[in-house]
Amino acid sequence: MAVQQWVRHHPHVMVMQPVLEISAADDFALWPVGEHPPYGYLALNGELTPAEVGTAVMRIAEGNGIEPDEEHGPCPTDPLGTFLHGLLTQPDLFAAGGFRVTDNTTATVFVEPGSCNGLETWRDWLEVLDGTGFASFGHDPSSAAERVDDIVRLTLDAHGTDGSPVTELSVDQVRRLVAGAQQDVQDFLSLAGSWAEQHLPAHAAALTAALERALDLAPTP
Repeated sequence: MAVQQWVRHHPHVMVMQPVLEISAADDFALWPVGEHPPYGYLALNGELTPAEVGTAVMRIAEGNGIEPDEEHGPCPTDPLGTFLHGLLTQPDLFAAGGFRVTDNTTATVFVEPGSCNGLETWRDWLEVLDGTGFASFGHDPSSAAERVDDIVRLTLDAHGTDGSPVTELSVDQVRRLVAGAQQDVQDFLSLAGSWAEQHLPAHAAALTAALERALDLAPTP
C-alpha cells in the first residue's frame, strides 16, 4: 500500500501547465530549434521563442513519423516532406505530454504526465470534473485525479510506495486551472501557426491543422 504525503495549499500557489515531452535535437537541421537536455518537458504557451516553437513542432512531427505505405499515400522524397509526412497525413495524432500540476512555491509536483500519456487527452480533466470523476495520466509516475463531492484529489504516483505527494483542491479551483491550461494550448497553437507561415510557408495551413488535431483543439463537427 502506498504511503502518501498529504499537502494542502492555498489556491494561488497551484499552477497547471500543458507540457510536451521533448528530447535533444541532435543534428536536426530542417528549421531552427532550441537546445534542450536529453529528456524533459517544454511548457507550451503563447510566449515561447521561435526556437522553442520549432522544438515543439519537431517533437510532435517526430512522434508521429511513419514509414511510407499505401494507406497514407506516397511519401515525399525531400527531407522536409518526409519528416512531416506522418503528421500531415495521419488522422489520429499523438503529442507526448499532458497537463502538469505544481505548487509554484515549493516546486512540489502533484500531477506529472507519464509514459503513454498525450496532450490530446487533456479532455480527461473534464471527465474528472463533470463525467466519471476519475482520470489517470500514464505511468512512471502513475498520476491520477479523482473527484469526491466538491473536492478533487491529486496523487503524483497512485501506484508508488515512496511517500507520493497528494493534495486536495476544490472543483472550482481545478476548473479554473484546466481553463487556464487549455488557453495556454490554444495560445501555443496560434503562435505555431504564425511560426509555420514564416518558417514553413508551403506547409503552413496543413501543419497548423495537424497541430490542431494533435492537441485536440479542432472544432467539433
